[in-house]
Amino acid sequence: MRSRVARTICRVANTSLGGWGQRASFPSHNTHESHKDPKARKKDRCVSGKADEEDEDGLERCVPGLLHLLGVRLSPLRGSRQCPSLRFRGKCCSCTLHTRRKCVRRRGFLFCRGCLLQLKETNFTRLCTTKSMLVVNGSWPGPVIRVHRGDTVFVNVHNNGTYGVTIHWHGVKQPRNPWPDGPENITQCPIPAGTSFTQEISFSDEEGTLWWHAHSDWSRATVHGAIIIYPKQYTTYPFPVPYKEELIVLGEWYNGDVMAIINEAITTGGDPNISDAFAINGQPGDLYVCSNASTYRLLVDYGKTYHLRIINAAMNEEIFFGIAKHNLTLVGMDGAYLKPFSTDYIMITPGQTMDVLVKANQSPSRYYMMGSPFADTTAPFDNTSTTAIFQYSGNYTPPSTPYSPSLPAYNDKDAAGNFTVRLKSLASTQHPISVPLNITKRIFMTVSVNQIYCANESCAGPDGNRLSASLNNISFVTPTIDVLQAYYRNISGVYNGTFPSVPPYFFNFTGDVGNNTIYPSLGTKAKMIKYGSAVEIIFQGTNVGAAENHPMHLHGYSFYVVGMGNGNFDKKTSPMTYNLVNPPLVNTIGLPKNGWTTIRFVADNPGVWYMHCHLERHASWGMDTVVIVEDGPAKSNKMRGPPPYMPPCANS
Repeated sequence: MRSRVARTICRVANTSLGGWGQRASFPSHNTHESHKDPKARKKDRCVSGKADEEDEDGLERCVPGLLHLLGVRLSPLRGSRQCPSLRFRGKCCSCTLHTRRKCVRRRGFLFCRGCLLQLKETNFTRLCTTKSMLVVNGSWPGPVIRVHRGDTVFVNVHNNGTYGVTIHWHGVKQPRNPWPDGPENITQCPIPAGTSFTQEISFSDEEGTLWWHAHSDWSRATVHGAIIIYPKQYTTYPFPVPYKEELIVLGEWYNGDVMAIINEAITTGGDPNISDAFAINGQPGDLYVCSNASTYRLLVDYGKTYHLRIINAAMNEEIFFGIAKHNLTLVGMDGAYLKPFSTDYIMITPGQTMDVLVKANQSPSRYYMMGSPFADTTAPFDNTSTTAIFQYSGNYTPPSTPYSPSLPAYNDKDAAGNFTVRLKSLASTQHPISVPLNITKRIFMTVSVNQIYCANESCAGPDGNRLSASLNNISFVTPTIDVLQAYYRNISGVYNGTFPSVPPYFFNFTGDVGNNTIYPSLGTKAKMIKYGSAVEIIFQGTNVGAAENHPMHLHGYSFYVVGMGNGNFDKKTSPMTYNLVNPPLVNTIGLPKNGWTTIRFVADNPGVWYMHCHLERHASWGMDTVVIVEDGPAKSNKMRGPPPYMPPCANS
């Protein structure tokens, strides 16, 4: 069945995210009136035409338009009929490019010099420390991708760094096409230094805020940026259109080299060093040394409502976030809408994104936006706070110190839980949900921090052992050939499809566990799931090792969080608490410390999909697995083949 490639918005703007404190740092797309008024839409942006001829497997040959990233200058190929080798059935594609202040329509594929994610080592100074770190297009955080729901875009990733890197499009489902998904040695091997890889990003039903980040070793600490997905053309938000939107990217700064930090930890078997600061839009804020002059400031007008798109790009810490004296209204999460509710703080885990409305309705002054850690664990963590300034415009005498919010204590598990249980899907006529009710595949999965025995207590972990982590007591071993290639080409010896549906044995998971499963087995095991299965996964936290909240993330899917509780899951009483009416639809969810979380989804996206804890140290230790959804009977539910080029694997 033929299909048309979705329309693609092409935008251009000068962006230097290191200077996000200035209002002109990126387009705010204030009111989205273009969704309501076609004339305004034509003025505001240019939309690509549809391909003359196109089917699902012709995307690489005939592209109707490119999404162009902020911070790069677009230069369309000269000539009115340029379509080098990108013909499909003898025809060129039609597209429109928004360049500077006018739309230039060209027949053919638009070749744009500099239209890429360019990774390069760049010097940055924070906390009186200057270091070189790998970033994209010279900025930390990196550039913003802006699309509309249903768009298909192509991004050229060029690696000018010194080691291989991959890029993941977090929360983008990539229907039937796991090849550009990005996790290292799961769906691709790293992009070698000095080479490029063009990735096709297929948006489907996502709407709201997502993000992209490196997915190889610990490079995502500095290689990440936002993805903003606007409603389809001629539609609008399910809430009053805000005056302006702003990005809030929460990150972590390390004085040391992050790759050296994790490499040392892997070598010694000990805990990696904690970060030296948190950051808001790349700036640590007033509470850290050498940081006052660069604190990020969000300038606001009294009486206006602002749409904050918040991303937790931190490596290992969940974060409480709030604005002094201002209520936050949560309206979306992980690229889907929520039933709005008001709160004075949010708890956001690494990997999660949230859409928040805040009205500037307090006395004009300066108020801290603050992020502080939630860490209910005995493991080491960064117990500091990052700040930015919510600054009213106008004439007034500013306070000597901005007002501070009152955030929960770092170990306030109840505050984190009370926030999370309030999450519910909007479940409206325009944004319906479909929760699987008749489960055909049920998986019970324990989530643990473990140890690997070291002879003569020769490692730097507990009792002289090596720190490890597991799912169902299997610590994942990353292969040297990517699992997707092995699955597609039937290469043996790379993985096996024997990941179990239950742990090796049951015990009091959240009580005095003694030495139960402290030592996991090692393996590259995948969970095979038949296409169309109604899947339920029960994550069970354990008290093995250093228990804590685990943000679990599944690639290729969003899932419904139908239940959550403390202690051991009870197969009789726990399901009685499920919300099957309007559970939140997310791609990352926090599994409570020594508790359980149940998710559901329909396995309708064939391919190889990574599942892992989004605390980076846990993923590095093996708290991962691979879900392989087999092909369905029809062509429309079979996995697509690979693109013409994939980064090579050293041992393939």
